[in-house]
Amino acid sequence: MPSNVAPAPGTGTSSAAGAEAVVPAEAVTPLIRGIAVLRRLTDADGVSSLSGLERSTGLARSTVDRITATLARRGYVRLDGRDAVLAPRLMELGNAYLAALRLPRLLDAHADALADELDESVSLAVGDQDGIRFIHQATRRRAMSLSFRIGDLLPAERTAPGPLFATEWGDREWARWHERRAADPEDRGFPAVPARSRPIEYGEDDRNDEKDRIGAHRTNRANRTNGKDLTVAQDPTVAQDPTVGKDPTVDRDLTVGKSLAADRPEEEPGAGRSARRLPTLGDDFEQRTAEAREAGWALDDQLIEPGLVALSMPVREAGRIACVVSVVSHTSRHTAADLRDTLLPRLREAVAAMERELREAQHAESATPTPRATAAPSGLAVWTGASKQELGREFIESLARGLTVITAFGEGRAELNLTEVAQATGLARATARRALITLEHLGYVTAHDRVFRLTPRVLGLGFPPLSRTSLAEIAAPHLTELSQRLHDSVSLAVLTGDEIQYTGRVSTSRVMSVHITIGTRLPAYPTALGRVMLADLPEPPLTELLPLTPRTITDPARLKAVLDRVREEGYALVDEELEVGLRSVAVPVRERGGRVVAAVNVAMHSSRRTPEECVAEVLPELRAAVGRIEEDLWVAGRFRRVPRT
Repeated sequence: MPSNVAPAPGTGTSSAAGAEAVVPAEAVTPLIRGIAVLRRLTDADGVSSLSGLERSTGLARSTVDRITATLARRGYVRLDGRDAVLAPRLMELGNAYLAALRLPRLLDAHADALADELDESVSLAVGDQDGIRFIHQATRRRAMSLSFRIGDLLPAERTAPGPLFATEWGDREWARWHERRAADPEDRGFPAVPARSRPIEYGEDDRNDEKDRIGAHRTNRANRTNGKDLTVAQDPTVAQDPTVGKDPTVDRDLTVGKSLAADRPEEEPGAGRSARRLPTLGDDFEQRTAEAREAGWALDDQLIEPGLVALSMPVREAGRIACVVSVVSHTSRHTAADLRDTLLPRLREAVAAMERELREAQHAESATPTPRATAAPSGLAVWTGASKQELGREFIESLARGLTVITAFGEGRAELNLTEVAQATGLARATARRALITLEHLGYVTAHDRVFRLTPRVLGLGFPPLSRTSLAEIAAPHLTELSQRLHDSVSLAVLTGDEIQYTGRVSTSRVMSVHITIGTRLPAYPTALGRVMLADLPEPPLTELLPLTPRTITDPARLKAVLDRVREEGYALVDEELEVGLRSVAVPVRERGGRVVAAVNVAMHSSRRTPEECVAEVLPELRAAVGRIEEDLWVAGRFRRVPRT
């Protein structure tokens, strides 16, 4: 089928080239099909009906059912009725790439600090063939804010980082870019950006700014592109215009990526010259690349969409571009020229600090050489055997094994040979080899001298839609499952000062049940949810302890002793202290570092269970559910901050 041969849209690869690709004889077809399903789910923003996946992949419905059942067993998707929904655990594939890359661990803090200082969004991006892919986003929350996500793929020619990466392209990369532009003239293969069906448009301020700069560009400047001189007359985007070389106003401002020729209004036919076609977005990419090579930085002046401007600089390691850092703003705050003039000096300082960080890390690694780390065997054989026994033919063992190969890579394991991949996964060498051949064919790994590396394309497997997932969204399916299991109301809450705020809720349909809505705030001290979170604080706020019921603890010393016991036992049980007849038990939710970030409780009428029955029957189920929430949270929060609400 077509989905088994050509790369999916948005891979940054020419469709023409992809159509000619031949599937290797040893490729694992179920792995190719499974990845196609994951890509379609990613393009659909993380959720699609099973029939929709059947249509978009061209696969038989029975095949889609088996693939999604296998992915669900792996924890990568969740089956919700007739829909398949991407699950946070899928992010472990992208995490493997980010960990192997090292850059997020070393540079994220620098990007976050720069964003805080400038009060502008800051991103880190890496090159992905003829596109760029984000590896970090420090976004400012505004009415007009950046919507790009970690893992989003953008066409290089419509970004500020793109020309910088293109300065290192050779003939092969440029040929691929031209093929892709011809095959996808509207950038439909890049779902994260608007289509480029419109010509470059200008506001009056842009026109005036460009007119002021015309005099500085009247002579044809020689710009070295791949070691060759390129004059304006040689620019393939304007070479067909007979006026080029005759009218001195026809030139390009390479720093903003706009054609000065577009400033001259198009004349009607018969008015002395033929009408000319306005250039479309990205037509001047080669000239912008030449300018970026000379300047060492690049601008995006509304190439993605009107209003969006960005300034970018490369971060180099060992003489090569490791990533590009960008400051992104809106024209309501900065014009492109203003962004450059105002922020370029500070961006240079930030880049210098990042490059220093990379040098120091490299020095530390070389000063204390250690054997290449390998992951412990994953127990994959036992798990796949049990899964096969439980699901029967619905479980596709080769798909599960193939995806596991990606997780063999990570920090200290950026480059692995076949033997090391087999050892890390517990797979036979022949099985690992076929999986690697398949992943290389699809562009998820590269091979050089028998050593394999992950590519940025791995981030395209679910990471963009999942990278914006909040804690409440992560917890929701687990809260539902727990409520269905216990037939009681289940809630998620966070601590805000001396109050709790409900951020997740699953209620029962009993005549006598607990009715609380998301967003409700209650005092923390008389609730089980509040106590497990207060117990994690070095100095919990214990003021204004009002008696809400005859059983409410209002003595600070006594409450402090209760919190000490909660901290030691790991749970809190509150019996009719918030409201007469209400009993609840709660467990804290901890992030990767062990800090309590939320809590989950089960609440019921006191007639339903005794306190002893709550501990014996409810608490084990509650702890198991919170454990599953924490597993998902730790995967989702490894390289990003997970919003609590």
